Amino acid sequence: MALDPDELFEVDSDVPDLTGAVLLHHFDGFMDAGAAGSVLVNHLLEAHEHRVVARFDIDALIDYRARRPPMTYATDRWEDYAAPELVVHLLHDAVGTPFLLMTGPEPDRRWEGVAAAVQALVERWGVRLAVSFHGIPMGVPHTRKLSVISHATRPELVTGTSPFNRVQVPGNLAALIELRLGQAGHDAMGFAAYVPHYLAQGTYPAAALGLLQAITKSTGLVVQAAALNEAAQRTDAEIARQVAESTEVEQVVRALEQQYDAFTEASDNLLVSADEPLPSADEIGAELERFLAEQQRDH
Repeated sequence: MALDPDELFEVDSDVPDLTGAVLLHHFDGFMDAGAAGSVLVNHLLEAHEHRVVARFDIDALIDYRARRPPMTYATDRWEDYAAPELVVHLLHDAVGTPFLLMTGPEPDRRWEGVAAAVQALVERWGVRLAVSFHGIPMGVPHTRKLSVISHATRPELVTGTSPFNRVQVPGNLAALIELRLGQAGHDAMGFAAYVPHYLAQGTYPAAALGLLQAITKSTGLVVQAAALNEAAQRTDAEIARQVAESTEVEQVVRALEQQYDAFTEASDNLLVSADEPLPSADEIGAELERFLAEQQRDH
């Protein structure tokens, strides 16, 4: 017998009126190229005062043996246990508008129950829009404008055109929440930032910045981005320095730029020259990954 979704969470007794608020949500464990989503979560929590207004029963949701939480041992005793948490934070933007941020590990079980629980919170608080966000690896160069695509429960909410038509992919909780909220008549959407796949395993703040800009444009939230801007500039400068140190890699990046430009100019014709075929995105990405990994080991 299905359990009441309210049994999966506890709500703070002192929650203000949140009618019309936006709920942002991001879960650790699913694809997040360049750590785009997690970097944005950290930025939001560092830039704004926040408090937990709802806490999920994590013991009922995760498999501890699949991803063991860290514990600290000091000399002759256990000193600390980093208990995982799946919580909803209440924050206020730069002009005082309240919004919510749900974050924590993606549950290993009871996805339908969690989706129903999120719907219960949306209806309890009068949330007007739920928004997910993460990074996806793509065969794009870091020297071109970063793209962010969107999907939503209503066409009117979609802001970024997707190159995909119909495709089946492994499921994730954020997508299920969006699907179930839409089926229940609630507005929900998600953003995905394109991250050059040779940078997907590292931290790429430019992708988090792109996500933030897309979210603020769609929601009307006012969030300061100075710290993200600075982090993105530092990272971009380091990438440029590393690439400039190798003529071979500069040529590879140039080839990827040509491939990208050819696609954007004429998506139905990627052949720039029959005599000089460009390397595939996978070949280019593998070469750049190898080079950047070597550079990181040397520094």
